[in-house]
Amino acid sequence: MADDEIIKCDDINYAIYKIGEWENDYEINQIGLSREIPVTDLTVFHMKFSMDEIRNTKFDMDDKQVNGFVAIAEQLNPKIQEMDLDEVIELEEKEYQNIIKELDALELLDEKESVPLNTEDYLIYKLEKEHHVTKSIPANEFTRQFYISELKRIKEALD
Repeated sequence: MADDEIIKCDDINYAIYKIGEWENDYEINQIGLSREIPVTDLTVFHMKFSMDEIRNTKFDMDDKQVNGFVAIAEQLNPKIQEMDLDEVIELEEKEYQNIIKELDALELLDEKESVPLNTEDYLIYKLEKEHHVTKSIPANEFTRQFYISELKRIKEALD
């Protein structure tokens, strides 16, 4: 990619975020654990779609059917593992509703705008389909460095 490449905000091949904080605290929903806040309509759409995919995946736990967020939290988050499963299910629903409200209230860039690929104002990911899964690949060095540190921060938060 050229250093002066411009990414259009309506380009479905990219997800664009800013670094920020969510209004609410989240324990279960991994999206809410990230400091990546979407800045385009397409990125919000992609996040909602991903959440729906995870929530629509069902697992059987303790004679109950739970969604993917609950199942992942039960496997990876020691704080959640100590909770009663019904409380975890209730907390996941509350977190999901809060994230949807936050996503719907975001001030987004106009879809006619563009951003330079090599910016440090936004995190830019190239979206690629691999089989039926969409992979987010850091599209510049700033995003790659942030991504590495963010994964480490989230892992430490779960330990």
